[in-house]
Amino acid sequence: MARARYASTVVLVRPNEHGGFDILLTRRPPQMRFLGGFYVFPGGTIHESDYSPRVLERCHGLSGDEARKILGHRHDNEIALGHWVAVIRELFEEVGVLLCVTESAHSIDLLDEPTRKRIELKRQAVVRKELDFGSFLDLENLFCDLSRAVYFDHWVTPEIYSMRFDTCFYMAALPANQTPLTCSEEVTHSVWIKPGEVMSRAYRQDFPILPPTTTVLQNLARFDSWDRLRTKFHLR
Repeated sequence: MARARYASTVVLVRPNEHGGFDILLTRRPPQMRFLGGFYVFPGGTIHESDYSPRVLERCHGLSGDEARKILGHRHDNEIALGHWVAVIRELFEEVGVLLCVTESAHSIDLLDEPTRKRIELKRQAVVRKELDFGSFLDLENLFCDLSRAVYFDHWVTPEIYSMRFDTCFYMAALPANQTPLTCSEEVTHSVWIKPGEVMSRAYRQDFPILPPTTTVLQNLARFDSWDRLRTKFHLR
């Protein structure tokens, strides 16, 4: 039986013009060995560097004790925090959204063109492994704002599969001053879409998704407004 690798996945949400909300799904390139062609939420495996002392020193908004308690005491403080860091790192790598703050706890404005270009060049370097995420945080003097990612579910791949993941699911609201990339090195394209529309298209078999994604969407479809969703999950 293959050991399940720790992973984090994030459901990025935003309000829409009808008082409801949309979610961000990304499509993996068809040629990818794992889940090629599927629509997925941004995310990936936890790296050892995600809970290194250097990176954890650049975390804001959640203590190790709090993270460990939220995850049901399944991990020690450092690895628990690493799950949140992985959310922020993967979201940045895959779609360019940065849940970080400055030393004075201000959000970073990626609608400012010089800032956006500078950060995008560094994002590309992180993806190419020419720059590690911790070095990126140091160079920009940024801190991961862990309070923006809200844990809400846990899924372990069944034992019958050869590639298994022990995945924590999080939710985060899109920062007002940022726009996700429509495509990137790991993403053919990204789409903002209502949960119910995904379910309808998946039923017609023209929108490939996985069972965990289906479960999340079914739960989200119960919320009929952005206000209800934001209140339930304490999004900000």
